[in-house]
Amino acid sequence: MVKVIASSVRKGNVLEIDGQLCTVLSAESFFPGKGTPTTQIDMRRISDSVKVSHRYKTTEQVERAYVEDRDFTYLYQDGEQYVFMNPESYDQIPVDADVIGDAAPYLLENMKVTLSIFDDRAVAIELPQRVTLEVVETEPVTKGQTASSSYKPAILSNGVRSAVPPHIGVGTRVVVMTADGSYVERAKD
Repeated sequence: MVKVIASSVRKGNVLEIDGQLCTVLSAESFFPGKGTPTTQIDMRRISDSVKVSHRYKTTEQVERAYVEDRDFTYLYQDGEQYVFMNPESYDQIPVDADVIGDAAPYLLENMKVTLSIFDDRAVAIELPQRVTLEVVETEPVTKGQTASSSYKPAILSNGVRSAVPPHIGVGTRVVVMTADGSYVERAKD
């Protein structure tokens, strides 16, 4: 185990809290004008999938568990499990849906991901930062509105809602951030 300060903890890290391994779902630091800066860490216990939340002073030490990060290729979904393949050994590993969590809609066939492995089990997943998806539903393009900085709602090919610029129409491929589904740019392909 390695001790790290609470403010350096990131989503996907695995921590040991009270002898239990927990996967970090989100970590947010707060710096009030007065008082002590704190870090709020939301986690899921690996043993029983219960969500827990802790608040630490940003300089407080937490135990980071040693997990092995390995690259895998996403193959397919099989019921409540997602199947990944090790590109070197071609071994397949099933991963429970609760480990995938919010990342599920962004998983695309043959996508390269990083799985955190602990005791031969996947405990966390890290997706590429950006993914290219197609707009399947949005309001029609309005003439003369292309220069405005307002965004309009759109539904992407993975079913996620996002906000896109007014000039983006149905069928356009766009690049979005996997962390929050926010629009980055029109795809260059």
